[in-house]
Amino acid sequence: MEHDTEFDTTLASFDDDTGVGHVTLNRPDSLNALNTQLREDLVGSLEWLESKNDEADGIALRAVIVEGAGGTFCAGADVTEFSDSSPGAQSGQSHYEFIAAFPAPVIAKVRGYCLGGGLETALACDFRFAHEESSFGFPEVNLGLLPGAGGVQYLAELADPSTAKELAMTGEHISAEHAAEIGLANRVYGDDLDEETQAFAEQLASQPPLAIQSIKESAAISTQTGLEEGRAYDGRLFRSLLETDDHEEGARAFAEDEYEPEFKGR
Repeated sequence: MEHDTEFDTTLASFDDDTGVGHVTLNRPDSLNALNTQLREDLVGSLEWLESKNDEADGIALRAVIVEGAGGTFCAGADVTEFSDSSPGAQSGQSHYEFIAAFPAPVIAKVRGYCLGGGLETALACDFRFAHEESSFGFPEVNLGLLPGAGGVQYLAELADPSTAKELAMTGEHISAEHAAEIGLANRVYGDDLDEETQAFAEQLASQPPLAIQSIKESAAISTQTGLEEGRAYDGRLFRSLLETDDHEEGARAFAEDEYEPEFKGR
């Protein structure tokens, strides 16, 4: 069964059967430019999806797909709201931070423009699946600015500092193919983008959710610590997962060829 709800500038839906949630940025007339309302509604949509876990015996929400309405992911921050602060600066936790820390894996499904704050939003996600005709870039330099929510940092980590500087300093748009070459896009598709993104989300959703969350946490920690500390952290995560019902299910399925595991997130 599918549930859905509508915010002022986003649409959200959740499928009980697959455990996959969808969030659509819904300001197509402005190419889904990030204004204050859209930032708030994006967080609100993710909170609504996460609340599905409250009604479940375990973890209901297993993966989320974020996309834009009208054939464009997001053309960047709404420049009409620019002030003396950067477009990424706001009080409290930003939507970028909220996405990055979200427990379920988040997939950005990119069509059309993915620029500026839109690219930073996609970079905050765990994966970026792109249509072959989409384009990526940091145009802030043309306004005398830099990507204000850490876009250079994200890309330097994914690719390398030189690549991040080139994209941010030139303000140029790059193709989806180029984005994949530098590690910005995970996968590039044609007309099968919807189908392939959904299939990947359902693949993640079929896995033990506590293990998936721990893997996401481990990857985040890896960028913040040295190898020795990161390995110790993974050891602690591993030991905690050994105590879960999901591990028991997986072990039973491994031992019994015909047993189909049912992971609950417990």
